[in-house]
Amino acid sequence: MTTLTSLRVSRAASAPTVRTFLAGMDWVLIVVVGLLLGLGVFMIKTSTSHAIPGSPGYFESRQIIFMVPAIAVGLGFAIFDFRRLQPFPRVLLGGLLGALLVVFAIGVTVRGANAWISVGPFQLQPSEFGKIALVAILAAMAVERLDDIDRWRTTVTLTVVAAGPALLIFLEPDLGMALIYMAILVGVLFVAGTPWKHFAVGAVALATTVLLAFWILPSAGIHVVKGYQLERMTAFLNGGHGNTAGYQLAQSKTAIGSGGALGKGVSGATQTVYQFLPEDHTDFIFAVVGEVFGFVGAATVVLLFGILMWRALRITAQAATPFEQIAAAGICAMFGFEIVINIGMNVGLMPITGIPLPFVSYGGSHIVADMAAVGVLLSIHRRRMTI
Repeated sequence: MTTLTSLRVSRAASAPTVRTFLAGMDWVLIVVVGLLLGLGVFMIKTSTSHAIPGSPGYFESRQIIFMVPAIAVGLGFAIFDFRRLQPFPRVLLGGLLGALLVVFAIGVTVRGANAWISVGPFQLQPSEFGKIALVAILAAMAVERLDDIDRWRTTVTLTVVAAGPALLIFLEPDLGMALIYMAILVGVLFVAGTPWKHFAVGAVALATTVLLAFWILPSAGIHVVKGYQLERMTAFLNGGHGNTAGYQLAQSKTAIGSGGALGKGVSGATQTVYQFLPEDHTDFIFAVVGEVFGFVGAATVVLLFGILMWRALRITAQAATPFEQIAAAGICAMFGFEIVINIGMNVGLMPITGIPLPFVSYGGSHIVADMAAVGVLLSIHRRRMTI
């Protein structure tokens, strides 16, 4: 009887915990992410069905396999109290730098960047997972310095902390990921309360760096940026003509434009089916959406991302502690930057930087990292709803 009574008490105690956990979830955010993941699988299936003769479902099945650990990681972070990382920013920074240095020793090159580590049949990209680590690092260090957030030394310190791993990533070379790290920094500084004049000086410094890297130094025979990177970054300026990157952009714009209002359907998507559009399952998957589903489909995807950003910003505004609020802001900046740059480069308004579309583009590392970020947001939301 004692054992049965204890078991009943245990079950009774655990039931409210499960109900509280489920009640604390942001179900709007969960549904939107689920829709984007499902759309991604369908678009990958559509764009790669003819990529490997005899294996029409190769990329689709791998993406589904990637989603299993991604969902598990997202759930794990939703359960985990992210505040437990707050006391260890320097340990996390050391681990992040170490992981990025390992890439230079044993990394493999994919699409021109030595950014991956082979693990059996799969390849992991440490810089993707490092995004979450950087969010925790910068949020913790910002909270340590909240009383001095208006001082230049605080801004410089946080900038140097973010610039260290970003520089290693740039040297891989992976310019797009390096820019994402800096976008996270901007989000953290903004919500922490950094004065506007610091951002103004930072913008001038960034503009100067761009001029040096893309114009002044190359004119002097010093090439900081790889030739193919320069082509990709400047292709949108001439409307997508003159080089390989220009061809990619031209095909992307053709695919989106030919979709019309309602799209051409899977069978009629000639740019996709006949593989005229390069990287149609990764960087340019939004163009596939535009060709298959037209303006209505593309606008629906933009709407879904708008809802995702609304929920992320809402979670940021309602966070229970400064650390969680700043961390959520870093994630908002990360997602916002990735979404704007990817869609912008598909339509010819932004440089081609190799940034995937969150939850939709093919790839394991970025799906796991994005789901981890969603898990952190859900954890912050859950704590706010249950305290």
